[in-house]
Amino acid sequence: MKKVLIVTYYFPPSGGPGVQRVLKFVKYLPEFGWQPVVLTVQDADFPARDESLLAEIPGHAAVYRTKIFEPYRLYRKLTGKPSDAPVDVENIPQPGRKKSLSESLAEFVRATFFIPDARIGWYPYALPAGRTIIHRENIDALYSSSPPYTTAVIARQLHRETRIPWVAGFRDPWTGFLSTPDRWFLPRSLDRRLERSVFEQASAIEAAWKGILTDMTNKIPGLDRKKLVHLPNGFDRDDYPKLEAVRNQRFTVTYTGSMYGKRNPKTFLTAVEELASEGKIAVDKIKLKFIGRFGSEVLEMLRSSPVRDAIEIVPYLPHSESVKELLRADALLLVVDEAAGSEGIVPGKVFEYIGARRPIIALAPEGAVAELMRETRSGYVAANQDIPAIKAVFIECYQNFLYDRSQGRQDAEAVKQYDRREITRQLATLLDNLHLQY
Repeated sequence: MKKVLIVTYYFPPSGGPGVQRVLKFVKYLPEFGWQPVVLTVQDADFPARDESLLAEIPGHAAVYRTKIFEPYRLYRKLTGKPSDAPVDVENIPQPGRKKSLSESLAEFVRATFFIPDARIGWYPYALPAGRTIIHRENIDALYSSSPPYTTAVIARQLHRETRIPWVAGFRDPWTGFLSTPDRWFLPRSLDRRLERSVFEQASAIEAAWKGILTDMTNKIPGLDRKKLVHLPNGFDRDDYPKLEAVRNQRFTVTYTGSMYGKRNPKTFLTAVEELASEGKIAVDKIKLKFIGRFGSEVLEMLRSSPVRDAIEIVPYLPHSESVKELLRADALLLVVDEAAGSEGIVPGKVFEYIGARRPIIALAPEGAVAELMRETRSGYVAANQDIPAIKAVFIECYQNFLYDRSQGRQDAEAVKQYDRREITRQLATLLDNLHLQY
């Protein structure tokens, strides 16, 4: 069986949606002739930890872990945040909020010295480990999972030295994305040069949503389109347990994930609050369940809402428990970040929502998510700032619940293509083709 070295920062015990993509590739690749070997970190400063996912690492996978220098521990000291504070939900504030002097200083340091990102401290440890693994395991191909983009820089160097075919995987765009630090011209130029070199030198590039590929070709018009592949995120049917059917006493809308900065529930809450004040919904007949990690601004928004009696805030849950919460809901809330190019963004969790077979209330612009909802018949879409449209969607789902009406049926054939096993098969085919070329 051929072997592929997977270079990834996010791997159990890391939690979050980024972990699932790589974990499922590792699970299913042997079915298609590829043995996964994983190079990842040990004792990392993950934004979220999910120890339960360690049990999901397949026995067939060889996992190598190396040290890493994590600057966010220093960042917390500079900004006076608790040592266990999740940095990611606090370092992208909502527009208009001023940062403190310590936050501004820390952001300047991050934007100036940590290129391509704050995980560059893994490079000096991962590179020699990667060289050793390639020779010890007789590796046939490389695969890197970004972000963080440091993984692509590591894989690029290993590819240069060994000429082993390399697939660079991306779950988000690189420079110019909503999470990109606001760099001044010199570090910005260096970051773009790194990005360009990765795009041009990778044997193939796969992206979780089409907008990432569009972003690449806009940046580099001469980029070889033949090596660009769209491999969407998906869901694993094995993750969904069979639960006893129990009707909720209150119409329950569930959100899972993280919220901070431009990704917040402001317009959704406004719509629900207006419906309540107009007497079109009863607050004691609804439950809005927010599960995950939230920035302080979002928490304040939830706790101060006029419908706060209907709101339940639940801290981050292990993945298996989070999936159960999806199955217990009457509808699922999806919020696409408000940012330039957001029409192309497809959050990974939308596929997990689709797999749960519950109607989705998607606050998103006309674009990729809206097309996905129509293609799979999985839910409703309203523009994030269109309060009347959000109200209309909410009241329709609410009344369907009250009167026990069917919410429509998914297109099973359309949904089938987003099965993790099928997507892994496509990755294996890509690796096979590259292996033949090299």
